[in-house]
Amino acid sequence: MAAGALMEFGMVDLLRAAWVAATLPILVASVPVWPISFFHKILAVFAARGKTMQSSTKLIVPQRFFLHFYVIAIILNTTLVFSTWFYAYNRMTPLASESLQFSTIASHLTGTSHMFSIHKSVITPMKRRLEVWRTVLVLLMMEAQSLRRLYETINVFHYGPSARMHVFGYLAGLFFYTAAPLSLGSTCALEGLSYLGNQIVVFIVKGRSQMPDIKFFHWELLIPFLSLGWCQWLGASLFVWGWIHQLRCHAILGSLREERGADEYIVPNGDWFEYVSCPHYLSEIVIYAGMLIASGAFDLTIWLLFFFVASNLIFAAAETHRWYHHKFESYPSSRRAIIPWIF
Repeated sequence: MAAGALMEFGMVDLLRAAWVAATLPILVASVPVWPISFFHKILAVFAARGKTMQSSTKLIVPQRFFLHFYVIAIILNTTLVFSTWFYAYNRMTPLASESLQFSTIASHLTGTSHMFSIHKSVITPMKRRLEVWRTVLVLLMMEAQSLRRLYETINVFHYGPSARMHVFGYLAGLFFYTAAPLSLGSTCALEGLSYLGNQIVVFIVKGRSQMPDIKFFHWELLIPFLSLGWCQWLGASLFVWGWIHQLRCHAILGSLREERGADEYIVPNGDWFEYVSCPHYLSEIVIYAGMLIASGAFDLTIWLLFFFVASNLIFAAAETHRWYHHKFESYPSSRRAIIPWIF
């Protein structure tokens, strides 16, 4: 356990340093000061993709490579969800006053107790148990986000052969969808993986016949979520709100790609497009804000992840908004780049 804790602290420090290193260039490039304006141009080239990319840009890859981001995210995040949930179910229950309930005590007296045990609840502080279950909830949110984005990449966005993105943006995407799940689960992900690994080793050494009979009760897998606080419910609600609107906005963009020709662009309308040029970016910020709140909003690593998401998308939205105004003379003047009525 001590070695696992040391590894976890080392990973957390590395993730935090990575998020700071990734966010600082965006913040510097966003400062409207002439001596560093060249830095803005360089970053704009690196971040460009699709319609905002210049034809002379070198080191490009097909935009359909977005698929790689979500495949990586799903593989990694699913592993973290399974191991952390398995760990939480076995070692971090019951929550709240469940350990003192008559039904739990009676099950021990009659010898019918299973994974929920008084012993496990006593040796683990309540604060830690709630932290692990909050992590499971946030990782489930990331799973829902990654699965939907994978579906949209395959079935909604029809990237043409000329759709490209800079290789720097591609590498940044690979970094993000590797580091984001690790950051969301940084407080206990390695602990959960270690626990699952130990159980697998025990299973291999002892064999199935020597292992205790483990029973999973499906409704009990969900009960701990009901014991989480209002902060988790608020975060989950915010996540769902942003998730639904991003789904709608991506459907609008996908339908425009089906209607237009290879080199023709149409001004999108509907849903949050009536207020901002990049509502899919706005909704993504809302999604990660929901994850931040659901996590309890106390983890610096998740705050740094959120700051990167917000700064990166605001920068990209400003570039896209500028492109829209340059491309369409009659572009709606009331629309802002990403924040309604403000920016």
